[in-house]
Amino acid sequence: MKHLVEVEKGCKGVDGRPSVGPAYRSVFAADGFPSPKASLESCWDIFRLSVETNPKNPMLGRRQIIDGKAGEYVWMTYDEVYDIVIKVGASMRSCGVSKGGRCGIYGANCPEWIISMEACNAHGIYCVPLYDTLGSGAVEFITCHAEIEIAIVEEKKISELLKTFPTTTRFLKTIVSFGKVTTEQRQEVEKYGLSFYTWDEFVLLGENQQFNLPVKTKDDICTIMYTSGTTGDPKGVMMSNESILALIAGVDRHLECINEKMDSSDVYMSYLPLAHIFDRALEELFIYNGGSIGFWRGDVKLLFEDIKMLKPTFFCAVPRVLDRIYSGMQEKISSGGFLKKTLFNFAFEYKLRNMKRGFKHEEAAPYFDKLIFSKIKEAMGGKVKLLLCGAAPLAPHVEEFLRVVMCCHVLQGYGLTETCAGSFVNQPNDMAMLGTVGPPVPNIDMRLESVPEMGYDAISLIPCGEICIRGKTLFSGYYKREDLTKEVLINGWFHTGDIGQWQPDGCLKIIDRRKNIFKLSQGEYVAVENLENIYGLAPTVDMIWIYGNSFKSYLVAVVNPNQESLKKWAQQNGEKGDYSDICANSKAKEYILEELAKVAKSNKLKGFEYIKAVHLDPLPFDMERNLLTPTFKKRRPQLLNYYQSIVDDLYASTK
Repeated sequence: MKHLVEVEKGCKGVDGRPSVGPAYRSVFAADGFPSPKASLESCWDIFRLSVETNPKNPMLGRRQIIDGKAGEYVWMTYDEVYDIVIKVGASMRSCGVSKGGRCGIYGANCPEWIISMEACNAHGIYCVPLYDTLGSGAVEFITCHAEIEIAIVEEKKISELLKTFPTTTRFLKTIVSFGKVTTEQRQEVEKYGLSFYTWDEFVLLGENQQFNLPVKTKDDICTIMYTSGTTGDPKGVMMSNESILALIAGVDRHLECINEKMDSSDVYMSYLPLAHIFDRALEELFIYNGGSIGFWRGDVKLLFEDIKMLKPTFFCAVPRVLDRIYSGMQEKISSGGFLKKTLFNFAFEYKLRNMKRGFKHEEAAPYFDKLIFSKIKEAMGGKVKLLLCGAAPLAPHVEEFLRVVMCCHVLQGYGLTETCAGSFVNQPNDMAMLGTVGPPVPNIDMRLESVPEMGYDAISLIPCGEICIRGKTLFSGYYKREDLTKEVLINGWFHTGDIGQWQPDGCLKIIDRRKNIFKLSQGEYVAVENLENIYGLAPTVDMIWIYGNSFKSYLVAVVNPNQESLKKWAQQNGEKGDYSDICANSKAKEYILEELAKVAKSNKLKGFEYIKAVHLDPLPFDMERNLLTPTFKKRRPQLLNYYQSIVDDLYASTK
């Protein structure tokens, strides 16, 4: 496996313990993991040293709004941000929050978010993000569980926070708005004896205050990041300074080894939630390198307008964003007329063929890049050199398409909150890595552990098993949940719950989820996530949720059809009505079932793995109905609760 070096041998299972495969690490860490710079002891040092090195470099930017219209990006430099951070930190201390205290930050990404985070870093205060995508139930739980003393909140989220009163007022003592405060809000807060400040008031509060910064160590906790989870209450993942420092050292080494080392000229678009480790870690990396972070306006419809204005060099996304880009491009290609469509398809196949033969993306079809594909890159500002996808699997056909047309490196990665985000990432100009998450980043060891009940063997010819990770990037435990920590952290190895399969070249493919397994009435086990990945290959399917239980002998599913494909079928078959009408059409359901059966047959699925009945929902699964987590993972109990009557009807109709 050319991308890996073996550091420990595998072994067969003994005394009821499962067998484990060999432990590997990246070939980029063959001589050992990279260490953080000697002067780095905490996340505060990352920012402090960047201010010293790049004082006049633009750090945080937002679009200037003039007469209701968005203009150019306006920037604060590193030294300007530092001055405000010192004042905000002093204000926190004057409110009685000191090292080890908890500060909640609730709102969409903006300069105030990062300034508040850095103020926490300066004083050793735990930064606790409150989910921008979750309602007051989770906000109330996190505030009380973490015992948050001060909350810094986006203006439009203040009302959500107030819904948690009076429960959270046992802990909350101060609330700060990112912007302004209404008279009614101030009266409501002060009624409970809390202090309430606008952003400007809070900055002024610490202007003439002097507080010595406490000593901070690598072992100190810098953030408690709550994972949304697919069941139960959120879990507070405690991340130490060392976790983030180790991540940065590893990612920096990886970028250097693939000739994409980041520097102070790089620009990043901040729109993925800072409440998640994926974006938090990336922004720490940019600050470490003295780069510039521009913020979106918070409206997904205006995101690409913001991107075009910002001209980022690095762009990070989750699959849903890239799926939208892909669908939009496919629609434009289809509606472009015969000549344009033919030319595009010829250019695409020509470049793809050359890339598969080993040509770098910039060498595979330079003429077609200039004539056709550069226009796509211009829509992203024209300067993107690396596009990284994480948080959930990206469909191979989407990844392949984007690798060809984006005129930049398109990479897919894998990691969890507990592993401080990036643990695996595939590499540029290697089309064999399509559909995988690549080899490990050079800061972790990794091995597979057999899962006999699911038929996964870590020491077979094709090693499969639960992904286990070891290294300094790992979390320090779940806050106040030592029991849950012991379940997943065993002898230094974090058990992810994801099932992986080693590829011959040393890349990892995510194929299943350990807990997403159920038994049908005939005793057959179904690994539902693996099935959903297979059925998701059908071009007629955008998203699918499959259900079965031990009282039934077959599977049913709810499908979000691909709108363009289904409308095309309706037009060809003379079926009338809008998209919702077509989804309710029994012939459309038969058509989708036939397409799913074709996929099942081509992938050699067993009879009990075939889907026998479907419901077509024109409304995509979403967070608003609590059907998806903020990282777009399915909430299976909530999906069943929401679609229970439909599932009952599907089973009743197929007796």
